[in-house]
Amino acid sequence: MRFEQEPAHHHGKPGRTAIVLVNLGTPDAPTAAAVRPYLKEFLSDPRVVEIPKAVWWFILNGAILPFRSKKSAHKYASIWTPEGSPLLVHTMRQATLLRGALGERGHQVEVVAAMRYGNPSLPSVLDKLRADGCQRLLVLPAYPQYSGTTTASTFDAVFSHYARVRNVPELRLVRNYHDDAGYIEALRQSVKKHWDKHGRPERLVMSFHGVPKRTLMLGDPYHCECHKTARLLATALGLSQQEYLVTFQSRFGKAEWLQPYTAPTLQKLAKEGLKRVDVMCPGFTSDCLETLEEIDMEVRSDFLTAGGAEYRYIPCLNENPAWIAALASISERHMQGWPTDADPVQRAARVQDAAIGRERALALGARD
Repeated sequence: MRFEQEPAHHHGKPGRTAIVLVNLGTPDAPTAAAVRPYLKEFLSDPRVVEIPKAVWWFILNGAILPFRSKKSAHKYASIWTPEGSPLLVHTMRQATLLRGALGERGHQVEVVAAMRYGNPSLPSVLDKLRADGCQRLLVLPAYPQYSGTTTASTFDAVFSHYARVRNVPELRLVRNYHDDAGYIEALRQSVKKHWDKHGRPERLVMSFHGVPKRTLMLGDPYHCECHKTARLLATALGLSQQEYLVTFQSRFGKAEWLQPYTAPTLQKLAKEGLKRVDVMCPGFTSDCLETLEEIDMEVRSDFLTAGGAEYRYIPCLNENPAWIAALASISERHMQGWPTDADPVQRAARVQDAAIGRERALALGARD
């Protein structure tokens, strides 16, 4: 194996600490030409599709990409913003706000966003941090619940990248935070704010991204962690077991996935006479195609067509201040022992940057 050339080393220059906030990814544009390479990268990940590579190559390139790319592009176009993909926009804002929040707490760390698939790619971000002298790196996936299909895939990409690097930084990985008190509190505040404005529903549906049932049978803890998040949030909201339910969305292919499925469940509820439902997606920390198009458009239509009268979608945490505070606390716990203290001048600058960042994010969020 050939190792990459290391950046020039400057003696006496202190090593830097960085946090990489990693989300799933997004195409560069809502077009078939941009969606196709994104889908190919995503669906070629053996953590995502556990089918023998030779068999899957023909299915993917012959039956899926030629047809799904155009269909997916149309869906992306329906939720695209002037700034770009909602998932990318929100993740970039979160990274900026997290950097400011940590600065206010006295930590001099860089915080950057990266995508597991698409841009800014995780390898390019890691290369930039290496060139900038990063010697300590905290990898923070944007997935509260651990899954081999998401969290482990992110770790795979990090390890694979550093397999080519001679001078590997000190690495720490955040595995999950599905039961983190700050995360649950941010969700609670989000729901309560929504209810204060719109009133309470007959049922709160918590829809998580689905994965094949086979992964649960083979030991993936994702299903259990989703249910624990839902149980903790329901308790925080004072809900009985009859007032909420957990469903799983975004099923792909013919195999059985985690059940109950979101869309059929909402249709069934409407046919049984349920009139008002609120739907949220606690496993997504940024609004994206799966929340804005699938849940807020497709599933809404399914519920109303089946006889429901009122359907409300509760947005993801996005730039919610309580969520940024939770991210800061999670980061602090995982950086314990690392030298991150900022001097007074730098800290004051970070506080000012944080205030400006919050004002900008709030303004942009209101415009969205």
